[in-house]
Amino acid sequence: MKSDELSPAIIMYTDGSSLGNPGPGGYGTLLIYGHHKKELSAGFRLTTNNRMELMAVIAGLEALKQKNSKVTIYTDSRYVVDAVEKGWLLNWIRIRFKGKKNSDLWMRFYEIFQIHSVKFVWVKGHAAIPGNERCDQLAVAAANGSDLLDDEGFLKDNSMLN
Repeated sequence: MKSDELSPAIIMYTDGSSLGNPGPGGYGTLLIYGHHKKELSAGFRLTTNNRMELMAVIAGLEALKQKNSKVTIYTDSRYVVDAVEKGWLLNWIRIRFKGKKNSDLWMRFYEIFQIHSVKFVWVKGHAAIPGNERCDQLAVAAANGSDLLDDEGFLKDNSMLN
């Protein structure tokens, strides 16, 4: 696909939080398109930090209404950035996630990732980057919220913790 066929660029900031690992967790996502901003967040009763970091990216990509969007994602998660940028995810898919965690979320991510043009930028967490700081606030507030959701994928993979 040629770059001129893509829609205008979308900036996305993401962060995940887990109060204990596992423990209550949440994610925060900030989408910026021109002058428009949209915040997304949700909290889960029992999950991990890595799952919430990945869920923040998934929620943002799933919120996009137009296919082939050009998206730059700023995240402080080496887990997410390295899995994509270093090709780990493609290898995990090839080996059917044998010995790997979070296959449910990685496959959900991969499905939506393929229909957009996505670039990841790793940022240092808690480094006064406004978008990242806002997502951290959203994620922590979600993790501390009431009416937390069940992270079905985590619960399925860790049924002995219930």
